[in-house]
Amino acid sequence: MKRLKVVGVMGCGHQGHEEFSLPLGRMLARLEVHLLTGGGSGVMQSVSEGFHSVAERPGLVLGILPGSHGNGSPVPPEGYPNKYVELVIRTHLPDRGEDGVSILSRNAINITTSDAVIILPGGSGTASEAKLAREFDKPVIGFGGGGSLLNINQAESLAEVEQFLRAAL
Repeated sequence: MKRLKVVGVMGCGHQGHEEFSLPLGRMLARLEVHLLTGGGSGVMQSVSEGFHSVAERPGLVLGILPGSHGNGSPVPPEGYPNKYVELVIRTHLPDRGEDGVSILSRNAINITTSDAVIILPGGSGTASEAKLAREFDKPVIGFGGGGSLLNINQAESLAEVEQFLRAAL
């Protein structure tokens, strides 16, 4: 069995940014990688939907779920996982948003598990994941404006994202 690389896609948990995330998910499925997200809504769900829509793909949709906030429980908050997650990875780690840069956050798991990282538009949680990607020296690129405030190199097209990934993986 061939071991597939893991591409993490980080982005907004509230808005899907479907114009970027759906075609990105389909492209990733065709690259024969696993897709990793935080397993929730917004970009996480949209990119997973695009990936999942490609029937003949060897990769899975992985979702790293947060624990319930404040009690260290591996029971995820409401809305997790989204319906496209095929392999659920539960954590007891509730930190996200600005607290997401902690190495004890699930964001650290998202980044350290990924062989390459794509940053889509998002908020403080996405920013913390972009910071961690740089800290852990992961190949990282922004798409659709994601990570632009953090001096992350930007891909202007899906073809540029694919070219980046082929070189990075």
